[in-house]
Amino acid sequence: MNEPIRIGALYPGRIQPGIGISTAAKRSGNQAASPSVEFKDVLQSQLLHFSNHAVKRLEQRGIELKPEQIQKIESAIEQAAAKGAKDSLILLQDMALIVNVGNRTVVTAMDGSSMKDNVFTQIDSAVIISS
Repeated sequence: MNEPIRIGALYPGRIQPGIGISTAAKRSGNQAASPSVEFKDVLQSQLLHFSNHAVKRLEQRGIELKPEQIQKIESAIEQAAAKGAKDSLILLQDMALIVNVGNRTVVTAMDGSSMKDNVFTQIDSAVIISS
């Protein structure tokens, strides 16, 4: 009981591979084995998300978004984020989208007929996209 404790004395066995190795060290050791993915590519693939509710509404209302429309929506989210918006209404042609700007997530979607006589609540901004 009077013996001093030395580092490594408590666990004299070998350390298993992967335990205690940082993610950066793992990556630097495995760089040649796996193809590199650029941060830009990951970011581009994560710019716009759709909640389950929004997907259901898009299907129910027969709304199909074309790639150029998605790019316009992403641009509108960027504009809203630059102004400090949190929850934004995005109007594009004959549809309306409620977007959580911080998560870049479309929360719900409406077509032209669903927008009539509707009140939009819990938004702090609106972006109108011209066609």
